[in-house]
Amino acid sequence: MKVLDLQCQHGHVFEGWFGSEDDFQSQKQRGLVQCPFCADDHIDKRLSAPRLNLGAREPAALVAASNLPSAAHPVSSASAETSMPSPVLQAAWLELARKMVASTEDVGPRFAEEARRMHHGEVQERAIRGQATAHEALQLLDEGIAVMPLPMPAAAKETLQ
Repeated sequence: MKVLDLQCQHGHVFEGWFGSEDDFQSQKQRGLVQCPFCADDHIDKRLSAPRLNLGAREPAALVAASNLPSAAHPVSSASAETSMPSPVLQAAWLELARKMVASTEDVGPRFAEEARRMHHGEVQERAIRGQATAHEALQLLDEGIAVMPLPMPAAAKETLQ
């Protein structure tokens, strides 16, 4: 099993597990390798080194850094705006997206129609998600129907193995 560090063209970094290098290349050519955060299929391998787990303790440098007060890690607003989310933040977003998928009904392209039916009391209100064009979303908002565009990564809709 090969564990590869991968990155999409938008800078999201993630891991991919493949049976071999040929398996990775084959899946990439068929468009099966996608970013779990934005579904981009323009994926590049990053430099990575094999990881040897020789014990259950964290490396001393990480432990020491985590004990420093937050003021010791200043982040300028300029760098915060242009930097990519950390892997921890990306993982938290993916977990939240999966919870949203689990607790909502996917009505697909009927989203605008179904939201209107609920708003007018034609069907019982429930948590739904689906696809709507920007024009449809603006129409719903003009009608007083609360909607929130939320890009849902494909990985949030599937069980990762």
